[in-house]
Amino acid sequence: MRTLFAALLALLVSLPAQAEERFAEAELDQMLAPVALYPDALLSQVLMAATYPLDVIEAARWTRAHPGLQGDEAVTKVADEPWDPSVKSLVAFPHLLQRMDEQLDWTRRLGAAFLGQEAEVTATVQRLRQRAQAAGHLLPDERLRVVTGGEVIVIEPADARVVYVPYYDPWVVYGAWGWPAHPPVVWAAWPGYTVARPGFWWGVGIGVTAGFFFGDFDWHHHHVKVVHVQNHYLRPYVRNTRPIHVGKWRHAPAPRRYIERQHVQHRPVVRRPVVHRPVERRRIEATRPAPVRLAPQVRPMPPALGASPPPRRIEAPRAQPRPARSQLQAGQTRAMPYDRGGARLSTPVDRPDRVGRVRADAAQHRPAQSHGGARNARRDAGAVPVRPAVRFGVAGDRPRMAR
Repeated sequence: MRTLFAALLALLVSLPAQAEERFAEAELDQMLAPVALYPDALLSQVLMAATYPLDVIEAARWTRAHPGLQGDEAVTKVADEPWDPSVKSLVAFPHLLQRMDEQLDWTRRLGAAFLGQEAEVTATVQRLRQRAQAAGHLLPDERLRVVTGGEVIVIEPADARVVYVPYYDPWVVYGAWGWPAHPPVVWAAWPGYTVARPGFWWGVGIGVTAGFFFGDFDWHHHHVKVVHVQNHYLRPYVRNTRPIHVGKWRHAPAPRRYIERQHVQHRPVVRRPVVHRPVERRRIEATRPAPVRLAPQVRPMPPALGASPPPRRIEAPRAQPRPARSQLQAGQTRAMPYDRGGARLSTPVDRPDRVGRVRADAAQHRPAQSHGGARNARRDAGAVPVRPAVRFGVAGDRPRMAR
């Protein structure tokens, strides 16, 4: 992971200076050696894709996450990705795209050379092809068609619907290498490739639609051109951040991808002026005792609306015990309940007691009481109400006249 971040950082630093780099003839031969014998259309889009190394990294990561997808099916899956169309087209060839991702420094240098020295790059491709043809290794077969016209060598697929990506050994194909200080870039053969002839390996052809490639070479004017934009990954309904037009290919800078941040309105910061107090006032405040903070009083919560108040407990007054008859002094009588004034009664009347005994101190006549006498007698805590046996009629053995 650290290696990947370091590579990305190096690419970001070097991207603005790609067009400023200049490469010598030996360096151009060195970096173009492994791809100079590719078909013209495929090679033109490899050079375009090399100018977008960040897109190459993301596309190679996508192919690793979707193994087994290649050709038109893979390109259709990445139609909505924000990559350059040349990078999208290379998703059809996962082995080639993975090699460009593995050799990231080579990819960056190749893109920088193509941007800054396009004419020298096209001339180097023709020079390497001529050396391979002179060595007897660039031959047409059922996979490739080689057309020679003067000083220009054109390589095309034998079938426009099937593309074979060759692998070859630059040390063998180009004959004696003329730059000992700059040896050619050599890759390893891809899985599934077999030897067809000395120095050449072939794999399984990849099926594409007719007119799959939109790029080609204009060898006489020494630049890459766009021949058509009718293929399925360049149509108007496909998301393309970098439009392509017919004619000479022009590099469109990759848009910077930043994380979209939501617009947040911040409150303006109000800075209050600093008030400088005199020194004497500070000393007085320092000696002033700190205010005493009382704890807040907790008040009971009022009852909820509609709730009945809690029952109120009322304790009845305790009744005073009456003195026993044996405790009365001589000549003293016990006050009856209706005798509020404690007056002496007249002739006592014998009346049966509650237990059946005869009481000799029962009063025959009671003094007249006020209207509220009975209510006051009931309120007296020490009095025990005793209802007379007869209210109207005869009390004891004497008749009583009712009023």
